[in-house]
Amino acid sequence: MDSTLPRRKPGASGRQHMVPDPLPGAPSRALRVRAADGWEKFMRRADLDEPREAEA
Repeated sequence: MDSTLPRRKPGASGRQHMVPDPLPGAPSRALRVRAADGWEKFMRRADLDEPREAEA
């Protein structure tokens, strides 16, 4: 190992992660999260409400 190089600390690059602005007309992240939550609830209800076929 070459000890003349400085040790790199994870995450110390100095760059800031910027979340890109959504494209015009695209749903926001909050809306997509709400939609995903609603879809999961819908699928759970559909699974519970589905009549089970009688086993013979």
